Amino acid sequence: MAGPEPRPRIRAVVPLIDPTPTGIRLRVRVQPRASRTEVAGPYGDAVRIRLTAPPVHGAANEALTRFLAERLEVPRSAVRIEGGASSRSKIVVIDGIDPDTATRRLFG
Repeated sequence: MAGPEPRPRIRAVVPLIDPTPTGIRLRVRVQPRASRTEVAGPYGDAVRIRLTAPPVHGAANEALTRFLAERLEVPRSAVRIEGGASSRSKIVVIDGIDPDTATRRLFG
């Protein structure tokens, strides 16, 4: 007798963009010193964003907030890094936008 069959592994689907009461929470994986600034697509449970800025003295964080504000068409003051300021993996909170609009503007 071989025993019970192994259960298939089911990966939990984690949304890239979570709604918040005032906007969205976005998981981001940053690639600094890229050849151009762009959304590179999904990266696991995050969005990969390539930035031309180097990861020194907050330059990449500043470039990220500027890029996201421009891409999502929200004021720069509406974009803030909530977690991972010194890491490539970041949590960014953006006020004044809904998840559907954010998805369309990021990936559209």
